[in-house]
Amino acid sequence: MRGAAIKHFVIDASVAVAWCFADETTGFTEKVLELASKAAEVCVPPLWPFEVANALLAAERRKRITAAQATSFLSRIVGLPVVVELQQVSRAHDQVLSLARLHGLTVYDAAYLELAMGRGLPLATLDDRLKQAAIAAGTALIA
Repeated sequence: MRGAAIKHFVIDASVAVAWCFADETTGFTEKVLELASKAAEVCVPPLWPFEVANALLAAERRKRITAAQATSFLSRIVGLPVVVELQQVSRAHDQVLSLARLHGLTVYDAAYLELAMGRGLPLATLDDRLKQAAIAAGTALIA
């Protein structure tokens, strides 16, 4: 999907966490960061802030980053127009679980797919299995 017209999209934690690490940053992740900084709304499921924070804590524990670097990174992403989709909580037991079963995803990854499908928005992810599921479900991906 072309980046210039994208004002609303779903982003998973894999892309956001990659912004924190030079060795994980790619042209794609930089493009998504640029889109996010110009977007009207970046939609995420309720688990997203916890996934991002957990990945940063794991990186701290492995000595990839310091606590100060994690805090600095979190303060930068707070400035993005990220909207946590709370209505999705009510769908966790039916639509999200069904999508996880259908596509062989974790429930966590299915939450991103369900949100993108439900809102009719493109999805930004680095996860290959989630990409395949999105394609199979007819959900646009940010390329």
